[in-house]
Amino acid sequence: MGQNKISRLRTFSRNASAIGIWGALQWTVCRARRRWGFFPPRNIKVRPRGFRRPLEMRGNDSSDADVFDQIFLGEEYCRLLDGQPSVIFDLGANIGLSSAWFLNRFPMATVLAVEPDPGNFALCRKNLAMFGTRAQVLLGAVWSKRTKLSLLRGSFGDGKEWASQVVARAVSDARIEVDGWDIPSLLSHSGTNVIDLLKIDIEQGELELFSSGFESWIPFVRTICIELHGRDCEELFFRALKNFDFTLIRSGELTICKNLRLRSPLALAAHI
Repeated sequence: MGQNKISRLRTFSRNASAIGIWGALQWTVCRARRRWGFFPPRNIKVRPRGFRRPLEMRGNDSSDADVFDQIFLGEEYCRLLDGQPSVIFDLGANIGLSSAWFLNRFPMATVLAVEPDPGNFALCRKNLAMFGTRAQVLLGAVWSKRTKLSLLRGSFGDGKEWASQVVARAVSDARIEVDGWDIPSLLSHSGTNVIDLLKIDIEQGELELFSSGFESWIPFVRTICIELHGRDCEELFFRALKNFDFTLIRSGELTICKNLRLRSPLALAAHI
């Protein structure tokens, strides 16, 4: 057997282990059609193991398949599996694949998924509908305060759907205005006062999120799982956590700070 065939079999075996044989077959067919241009799919549907209905992604040159690859096949979030979070906030939910992964792996959890891009939001709501009231989907973006924001497309990263940004100022090429939410407002909206798992992937929006106001809500977060976009974002993020102890884990592009806890009552007073 040739090396290429052996490699493909190994890849299929890994995929089947991650998402089940049926999901791996669907994924293999969709990727082959996309790669070789043989009736390339406009929409991709894959039902991973444990899901009642398939997850839907855009085909062609969309970034959706890459997101699925990272989350379900690369298993970036597997380092979170030793916990049992009840309340999860997914900030920058994209088309809902991370939220779907959380809801499937943590059957007692609820998720608030926040996404500013209307196209991503529509797919996110569709993908999470199978989870009923366990999933709330909100069109908007997280910010340091309640405000109106402008959505930018194509100006960050590779310009694909997973790289949409929001900015506070009016921009001439921005055509879409979205609501900006601070985390205290999201807590009030969801009817909770504690976040067990806070997932953040907001394309440098962390520069704003951790610039002010974070002192009021970080003490109520148990674990943060964040994708940091550059050194400035990383420095600001860890400065915001200077009064906390936590377990630091790296998983792919993710920085995970587990079991956040203030070092002392004096640290709490200084933090506030």
